Amino acid sequence: MKNELPVITADRIDVLGGLLKEIKSLTEKADAIKDDIKDIANLTGDRRWTGNSFEALFTESNVSTVDWKALAKELNIPADLIAKHTKTSARFSVKVEAK
Repeated sequence: MKNELPVITADRIDVLGGLLKEIKSLTEKADAIKDDIKDIANLTGDRRWTGNSFEALFTESNVSTVDWKALAKELNIPADLIAKHTKTSARFSVKVEAK
C-alpha cells in the first residue's frame, strides 16, 4: 500500500481556523472562572468547590527559575563554552489567521 499525502483543502483550513477560534474563546472563559476562584480563595480561604459533575480545588505554589543567560554573562562564560553545552531541537508551528 502506497503512503499517500493527506489533502489540505480550503474546507479543512476553515475547520482548523474555526476550531482554534473556539478553543481560544473557551480558554478565555475558563481562565476568567479560574481568576474568580483565585480571587475568592485569596479573600475567603476557601479552597474547594463542588459542582454537579466536577470539583475544583485551588492550590498555590511558588516556582523558582534561574536566568541562565544573565548568570552566564555575570560569570563571563565564553560564548563557545555556552554553545558547546547548548542543545538545539526542531520545532514546527502552524499559524492560522482570519482573512
